[in-house]
Amino acid sequence: MPPGKYGMQEEWEKEGVQEIVMDFLLPTGIFLKFPVSRNDTIKNIKKMVWRNARSEALFSALGDPDAYVFTCINQTAEREELEEESRRISDVQPFMCVLRLVAREGDRVEKLTNAQISLLIGKGLHEFEAQKNHEVNEFRLKMRTFCEDKALEQQRLPWQQWMEYSFPTDLEPTAFRTSLREHGARSLTSGLKCLPQESFMLQQNPQDNPGALIRSALKKKATVFRSMRQEPEDYTLQVNGRWEFIYGKHPLCQFKYIFSCLTNGQNPHLIMVHRSTISKYQEEQGRMCSQVFKSHSSSRPPPLPLKKLVVQAGLFHGSELLCKIVTSSEVTVCSEPLWDQKLNFDINVADLPRMSRLCFALYAVIEKNKKPRGTKKKNKKADCPIAWVNTMVFDYKDQLKTGEVILSMWPSVPGTVHHLLLPIKIFEKNPNLDSAAGLLIRFPNIRPHPLYYPALDKISEVETNGDIAHVTKEEHMKLKEIMDNKNYTEFFEDEKELLWKLRAEVRNHYPESLSKLLQITKWNKREDVVQMVSLLRNWPDLPAIQALELLDYSFPEPAVRYFTIRCLRMLSDDELLQYLIQLVQVLKYESYLDCDLTTFLLERALSNKRIGHFLFWHLKSEMHVPSVTLRFGLILEAYCRGNIHHIKLLSKQNEALGKMKALSDFVKSGSQKLTAEDLKMCIRQESYLEALSDILSPLNPSIILTEICADKCRFMDSKMKPLWLMYKNNLSQGDMVGIIFKNGDDLRQDMLTLQMIQLMETLWKKEGLDLRDKLDQAIEEFTLSCAGYCVATYVLGIGDRHNDNIMIRETGQLFHIDFGHFLGNFKRKLGINRERVPFILTYDFVHVIQEGRTNNSEKFERFREYCERAYKILCRNGTLFVNLFAMMKAAGLPELTSFKDIQYLKDSLALGKTEEEALKNFKVKFNEALRESWKTKVNWMMHSLAKDNRP
Repeated sequence: MPPGKYGMQEEWEKEGVQEIVMDFLLPTGIFLKFPVSRNDTIKNIKKMVWRNARSEALFSALGDPDAYVFTCINQTAEREELEEESRRISDVQPFMCVLRLVAREGDRVEKLTNAQISLLIGKGLHEFEAQKNHEVNEFRLKMRTFCEDKALEQQRLPWQQWMEYSFPTDLEPTAFRTSLREHGARSLTSGLKCLPQESFMLQQNPQDNPGALIRSALKKKATVFRSMRQEPEDYTLQVNGRWEFIYGKHPLCQFKYIFSCLTNGQNPHLIMVHRSTISKYQEEQGRMCSQVFKSHSSSRPPPLPLKKLVVQAGLFHGSELLCKIVTSSEVTVCSEPLWDQKLNFDINVADLPRMSRLCFALYAVIEKNKKPRGTKKKNKKADCPIAWVNTMVFDYKDQLKTGEVILSMWPSVPGTVHHLLLPIKIFEKNPNLDSAAGLLIRFPNIRPHPLYYPALDKISEVETNGDIAHVTKEEHMKLKEIMDNKNYTEFFEDEKELLWKLRAEVRNHYPESLSKLLQITKWNKREDVVQMVSLLRNWPDLPAIQALELLDYSFPEPAVRYFTIRCLRMLSDDELLQYLIQLVQVLKYESYLDCDLTTFLLERALSNKRIGHFLFWHLKSEMHVPSVTLRFGLILEAYCRGNIHHIKLLSKQNEALGKMKALSDFVKSGSQKLTAEDLKMCIRQESYLEALSDILSPLNPSIILTEICADKCRFMDSKMKPLWLMYKNNLSQGDMVGIIFKNGDDLRQDMLTLQMIQLMETLWKKEGLDLRDKLDQAIEEFTLSCAGYCVATYVLGIGDRHNDNIMIRETGQLFHIDFGHFLGNFKRKLGINRERVPFILTYDFVHVIQEGRTNNSEKFERFREYCERAYKILCRNGTLFVNLFAMMKAAGLPELTSFKDIQYLKDSLALGKTEEEALKNFKVKFNEALRESWKTKVNWMMHSLAKDNRP
């Protein structure tokens, strides 16, 4: 076939084309051809086929339309069954405009569910089956059973407990009492609706629980509308216009919606919902679940224009090298280079830890013809990294691997100059077999029978863990010094010996320092591994936030992972949501598909729909990354099978995001300058209006985005042309809801920064310090939010702090947008650092804080005290922030790739220093920011000039 463009891709992408002529092949052998609208659904097209086929021969042989399904060749050149008949043909986009009608085979409900899951996660489930991988198959079966059982458990719950799963409450921090008492002193006036014709206003003490408000409402309802007596236990409260409910034993003012209304001087609008309505939701979801549960080559390496090839191999446990790296001999480059060489590692098989990882790196040897003047030296050799791959020594069933294995390698990153033996990298083989170099290795048969690593419960206890030799006073003092220093990460040999000798002391008196003991354990020595595993059995549970660091790739031992998950089970739902981004990232460190962390996340996601929502989107956002597509895709499939009713809601959000991306591409790729009117005209198309309306916000599933208002939508004049989309909610009396959609930038760094700022706010509130609470005057709001802004941007090292990125609300609240640079990565221009102050504190800010009076030092000192108090709270929780950032190294963010990047955070939080020393350093930075504020104004001026001169 001559080169050129084939298929209908250009036709589908044309704007303004409303009809497309399509061919239809019927199972009776009849051929039909007629035009269809781009906006027609598959279901409507099937009806049209039946109408047109009535006048054709053999129509009576067709039978029921539901017995047939359309198939087509999709854009990836695969045959696809169009089971999801609510999709528009313009969204299906067949490669050619041909649909074939075939008789349905197999279980329709199962096939429809599979099609919906495939469409939702962006990967066909048949691709998992095509792997023909026992680990994949067993994981899918086990997780499907686990998730479906969990779903059935949810459907059997009483309606109140089912509410806790489907509509978890959104509360202010429990320890945040100061503001709650303050707002609790005022009475709460709320609007209540029982039926469309029964609504009234009611006053209630904010310290009362929701049950008290329901009792008062029923009493007033009985008086005003003369209704029959009803039981308060049969009702719950719903926020008007949202999927958010107010229930339980918490005071009303602790619910975030109520608290927000109190602080903003607004009246809450609530609806009383009878238990029968909730039971209908539960029964509907139960029916959907029960329907589904009933049905139930080696590649050649690319040619290389190089002389010689060499392979390096290393055995690792986490980040620790177990023995010396082994290097192969050099071979000449050819289409199938052959080493045929044994690589011997200096370690006994009995000493191999369970999570031993074998890392390979392929290098090209380049000859350097560099001859210094006046000398005759031999040519130097340099290694050019080409590809790498990692594999486990034991398989997922604990068996020592034997026989031949083909490992499809990952290409090296351009610019890599260091060695490629990096155990932190993923263990999956490269799925792109067509272009990957394949490395064939052979594991030896050490015994005639399979060798298995003993299970954790089979590892014998070792008496010496409890019988420690006499310890001197000096040793105790040295141990305390090591334990008290939070910044202690590297140890001398004598310190390692002391820690190991006193390991029982560490367990009994310093259990939070478990990570230090794990770091010095000799994992290539079987006796030490047995003792460490035995010690873990009796290790006291750690607070969950301290246990998070044990999920790092440096601690792969199954006993450690099991212990960590045991500690994480103490996390509340709100706390789990706070750390969910990190927990998803450290899934990349897991060596096998079936692991405790995966089961834990699925279990919690299937127990709380809000957790499930965000787990889905955190996983879905990285499905385009080849190294995690398999793992994340399998977890997404398992979640969907355990939450069938959620598929429809998520699919609607996914469809809306697809349309937003299309709008964004349309705005950015216009050959001529587009206006807001062009965007509005595009949104007004039927397919866009339908897809973009009546969805739950992916950012907050409690918010209903009912109707998009095309007239109020626009796009912003920055490089990526973010969309500004406005929605109204006919069920709510509140303001319109706006969302910003930005396509083309990796926003995970922004998400991480916003997460840290939210965590700071939570920690401050727990200490009774609210730096975002709206007070009576806008100046007070500015003062408080400015204090939080100064401390947060200093600690996180936020860059790009020009005047276009610093915003202020009408209420006086100061806030920052765009977190593209952090951890001290400040912008430079022509080699000059443009941002030279620790944080932004201009004299304009001070002027507002001092209420326009130069002698109002009392107000400024109060502002300084707020900053110092906020900073001390963060320093006390410094290890938590460092651990959370460390867990994000797997995300591949350009400014967070190694522990060196986290050093800025350790310095800004003064880890390893006393609180007095940390505060003294912060005071110096505070004074520096104030003294050097003129440099900030110069930077802002230069930014404004550059923006004004932008073409």
